[in-house]
Amino acid sequence: MTINPVSSALPIIAPVAVGSTDKSGTFQAVLSQAIDTVEGYGRAAEQSIDRLLSGEGEDIHRTAMATQQADLSFNLFMQVRNKVVSAYQEVMRMQL
Repeated sequence: MTINPVSSALPIIAPVAVGSTDKSGTFQAVLSQAIDTVEGYGRAAEQSIDRLLSGEGEDIHRTAMATQQADLSFNLFMQVRNKVVSAYQEVMRMQL
């Protein structure tokens, strides 16, 4: 059994170069990628739970790790969303 490094545990938001003209670096693309990643972790956790409950040989510690990974990625995503909303509200309060 291999142990994955911690750095690959939560690759939710990839860094984007400032001033990049690449369409994959747009805010919409980054947000969409982050949502897809979080949803992927959630689906993986659900599948792991299903395999554990059906007795397909899934270890309980792998299921616990998958659910924790899904929970942590969702919480991180929500914190980033809260910061973005807060920044947007601050910009909208600025007077020109």
